[in-house]
Amino acid sequence: MDDKPEGELTLQTVPFPADTNGAGDIFGGWVLSQMDIAAGMTAARRARGRTATVAINAMRFHAPVMVGDLFTVYTRIVRVGTTSITIHVEAWVERLETAQHLRVTEADFTFVALHSSGVKRPVPPE
Repeated sequence: MDDKPEGELTLQTVPFPADTNGAGDIFGGWVLSQMDIAAGMTAARRARGRTATVAINAMRFHAPVMVGDLFTVYTRIVRVGTTSITIHVEAWVERLETAQHLRVTEADFTFVALHSSGVKRPVPPE
């Protein structure tokens, strides 16, 4: 596992007890939603407008997220196609009481650029 995040700091938040699963760890769906929000912001910025998630590839959980962790998401564009953008997303936590910095999960998210009507459109050049 890398010891430093790759990509741009895109989102930071702290999970609360209401975000836990039955085992007391942060629910994987909450983690996924935070990653999708961060990746969506990066995709919309690059597409200069509306985008939608069309795929999440190879999501891997490396460690649990706990209540009170500083949860941070980093994004990096890895591919731009005609209408799509693929973004590598890494989620890290800082365990404040131990000062540990851990990568907890990562995945590749693919978005498609959309017109306001919801129809695919080309991603503009940079």
